[in-house]
Amino acid sequence: MYIEAKSGGLTGPARIGRVTASKTGATLYYQGKAFQSLKGAGLKSNYFDVETGEHYWISGPRRDGRDALYATNIQPDIDADVAHEYWATIRQSQASRQS
Repeated sequence: MYIEAKSGGLTGPARIGRVTASKTGATLYYQGKAFQSLKGAGLKSNYFDVETGEHYWISGPRRDGRDALYATNIQPDIDADVAHEYWATIRQSQASRQS
């Protein structure tokens, strides 16, 4: 998934990483954080960190790499455990990149 922090403005630090969902799908988990949906109430975000209340944009990664909600030149960091899968399967590239 594409995970971008939105608490600082329209764009923020972003990552590509593996997210898991609760049994009901109501909560997403990533790196020890729990995120719940804003259910359409967010202006520039769609999830919030349950512990801190910070807002995030979380979405599936796109083949064209335009994962951010707003156009940006910020390149997301890609977690090492998903880098090969991201480049080979999602982006369908022969490039072997690591962050």
